[in-house]
Amino acid sequence: MSTSSISTMASLIGLASRNWLIFNPPELPKSTTPLRFGILGAADIVPQALLLPAKTHSDVLVQIVAARDPKKAKAYAQKHGIPEVAESYQDVLDNATIDCVYIPLPNGLHYEWALRALKAGKHVLLEKPSVNNATEAEALFKSPLLNSPKAPVLLEAAHYLFHPAWTVFMSYVTPADVVNAKAVLWVPRWKFAADDIRYRYDLGGGALMDLGAYTASALTHVFGAIAEECEECVTQVGSYDPRCDRLFKARFRFPGGGHGEMEGDLKAPLDRMSPDIYVVHRPAVVSAVDAGVEVPEGQEVVRIRKIKFKTFVQPSYMHAIQIDDEFLIRKIGDTSEHAVKKWAKSKTVKSYTFRDASIDQPGEPHWPTYRYQLEQFVNKVRGRETQQWVDGVDSINTMKMIDMAYAAAKLPLRPTSGYTPPKDGA
Repeated sequence: MSTSSISTMASLIGLASRNWLIFNPPELPKSTTPLRFGILGAADIVPQALLLPAKTHSDVLVQIVAARDPKKAKAYAQKHGIPEVAESYQDVLDNATIDCVYIPLPNGLHYEWALRALKAGKHVLLEKPSVNNATEAEALFKSPLLNSPKAPVLLEAAHYLFHPAWTVFMSYVTPADVVNAKAVLWVPRWKFAADDIRYRYDLGGGALMDLGAYTASALTHVFGAIAEECEECVTQVGSYDPRCDRLFKARFRFPGGGHGEMEGDLKAPLDRMSPDIYVVHRPAVVSAVDAGVEVPEGQEVVRIRKIKFKTFVQPSYMHAIQIDDEFLIRKIGDTSEHAVKKWAKSKTVKSYTFRDASIDQPGEPHWPTYRYQLEQFVNKVRGRETQQWVDGVDSINTMKMIDMAYAAAKLPLRPTSGYTPPKDGA
């Protein structure tokens, strides 16, 4: 058997083993005083986003769940091995044994229940998108409840940003030099029914809310800034509510003249499956060391870098980061077409653990994005250093990007909650 055949077989075995363990992780014994989590809502995402990751974290115990229908909550708890069932969301917040709550409710309920949870002193892991619009985001992430020295932790679950593959990808990106970027995300047409909550305006539905939360967030990180304007956004509405978009194609202008595009479709054809990011840098002068060459005095090296990150949303299953560099040597300051020498380099990198990238952080090849996220959430709650984080500014900027796109598409912003937090002492 040839060396390439052996390498291919090893890669396939690794792929199969990793993906099996993602859904069948080894369960660790719990610490004597683990963080006890409550869940608001019997949502489909919970097993993937919290229950499975919690199995491999000794400091996390999922204790209780509540749903609008207590019977549904009871059946859900029995199915997933959750010890306790609460009669209502508020009962979870009133439970003194609960340290943290995970909120996977429909988008339109995020603002109210996140504030209620913070008011109750609970640390909050909040599903994306964080809220319905930028107005809510500003109010939530700048809430006085987050200002005290012992304030609870609030994190929007932009889980893909916690995976080592994202850290590696960004190590090849120079935000100030990005001239074009595009983020795409597709969901197969059979995934969601026509009356799914993603198509209900009153609950904060829409493809921009669901898929755009990823693509907008990705663009702000790649450019290192929020867009100045959404120049165009083309949408196609769903059949359930004409105010809810089923697909979108948006184009943004960023500071410095760069342009970012994002596309998403909740009913995509099968030939559109991979969530990818494409990045193009403007020509930039780099050191001869970085280029791996020796340069005579009076000359300089210019690099044009292009990057494709394949499967950026769920890189744990499989991903690839392709870096294509074009180099030229020219006289210093010569911006003409003339080059003394030209050449190109390409490579593909992957990183399923931080060790793969020579970074000293915990992780296993089978840890999904949600498990890496949970690691940092627990670190933050425990007062330890966090190497990756999504702060309030990140979450606010994501919602501003989505609002820009809706305005450009001439669709209404998702409705602002009528909930008013009680004043201190109330």
